[in-house]
Amino acid sequence: MRKTDQDEQILRTTKEIVVKFIETGRISPTGFPEAFTAIYQAVDKTVKQSVPQETKEALTSHEGGDGIRGDA
Repeated sequence: MRKTDQDEQILRTTKEIVVKFIETGRISPTGFPEAFTAIYQAVDKTVKQSVPQETKEALTSHEGGDGIRGDA
């Protein structure tokens, strides 16, 4: 299963947030699994709710494309 660019960005963003929380002591390494799951779900939900349907269609219709439409 190939991940979309959007999924990769969501994963990367989640990793950055979790690392910052661990560095600042808000999350302990032992709490990582639960925190990562909760943060991933929140980021995923937020991103996917904010992307207009037309953009979703453009992103999923291009294999290897950047998701930018050229009809602007």
